Amino acid sequence: MVKGVCLVTGGAGFIGSHLAKDLLSLDYSVVVLDDLSGGFEDNVPKEAKFVKGSINNNKLLDSLFKKYSFDYVFHLAAYAAEGLSHFIRKFNYENNLIGSINLINLSIKHKVKCFVFTSSIAVYGKNQVPMKEETVPNPEDPYGVSKYAVELDLKAAHEMFGLNYVIFRPHNVYGENQNIGDRYRNVIGIFMNQIMTNQPLTIFGDGTQTRAFSYIGDVSPIIAKSIELKNAYNQVFNVGADIPYSVNELTKVVGKEFGIKPKINYQPPRNEVQHAYSNHDKVKEFFKYTPKYSLQEGVHKMAVWARKAGARKTKKFKNIEIEEKLPPVWR
Repeated sequence: MVKGVCLVTGGAGFIGSHLAKDLLSLDYSVVVLDDLSGGFEDNVPKEAKFVKGSINNNKLLDSLFKKYSFDYVFHLAAYAAEGLSHFIRKFNYENNLIGSINLINLSIKHKVKCFVFTSSIAVYGKNQVPMKEETVPNPEDPYGVSKYAVELDLKAAHEMFGLNYVIFRPHNVYGENQNIGDRYRNVIGIFMNQIMTNQPLTIFGDGTQTRAFSYIGDVSPIIAKSIELKNAYNQVFNVGADIPYSVNELTKVVGKEFGIKPKINYQPPRNEVQHAYSNHDKVKEFFKYTPKYSLQEGVHKMAVWARKAGARKTKKFKNIEIEEKLPPVWR
């Protein structure tokens, strides 16, 4: 018996495709909306209904909400390139903020039971580790600004119209189905693609910056189950791995998986938070869940998939709005 109808935006992308699969396994009907700008139709589970389109196409969104009467909305569609967002500000806000508001408006009008939003630890900014949900956000880049703005709007929509929400702040998620051909985001995917194309690994700065790299199998199932946990409604959760690693350490883990000692191409440092990792006490308390996969285990699973899928050709972002201070390797 179908429990409800879910819209998954960005469901042809990395996290979204895993989420769609997890929702189907929980006996929900799933409609995936994706413009395929960063995802691939092959990622969409066959049992899901796929619609190609943008969250900025209000006419399309309106027709979908009327046709399917969504019970739940999972909003993952975004261009999640924190570093690049400084140079594509208009694109960033149109896609990551205005597109989100389009969905929130329709969710209010159509009485959606719960709106689940994947935000980011980018909302916290720098010097706030370990990042905790009660910490006042202070984002450093336009991507983080847009994510936090949506969080604030969801809170306002709940208080004004009763729209329930759950906000997740995942971080540095990696795994199967990731677009390893994207040169601007997802460092593990970038490293694997560079290794498979016999290139040195690109590191901005000295590689001492740290992140808690999070395997998709420790993130997506929690997001899927959130709609069934009523005490999680109208809450914010960090979700991801507990142990931070430096980027230099990461190169060794990925290189070992591919049986090489990779060469490193150190580039000038870019404007980014030096250390970013979260506290997960809250998600563990509410969901009774502890991350299962070590970095080594997750990288192995992703590498098995990447070798089968093969390297992807990297593409330059075509609509850079500001050239000043753009890292040379991104030109």
